[in-house]
Amino acid sequence: MENYEKECAEVFLKEQCRLLPEPAVSTLEEAMAFLEDCCAAVLGSVKEIRAYWEEEGVDLEGLSDEELLEQPEVFLLPSGKYLVVEA
Repeated sequence: MENYEKECAEVFLKEQCRLLPEPAVSTLEEAMAFLEDCCAAVLGSVKEIRAYWEEEGVDLEGLSDEELLEQPEVFLLPSGKYLVVEA
């Protein structure tokens, strides 16, 4: 498991209830598989998140950068990057 993958899995395992009504994973391995299955992305900035979602067809009109970062699909990683999870 690469370091960034472990970092993502640890954060998602700990904070998954922000996004999901009930816990979906209980181990790092399950978290990695879940993130892989839902095509989660690691992005370096709010600008990258905005571009990624616009490419995916998400309507972001009127959403400030702060509001964008508060979305339940966005997880701040210890490295300062962002994990974006499509649930």
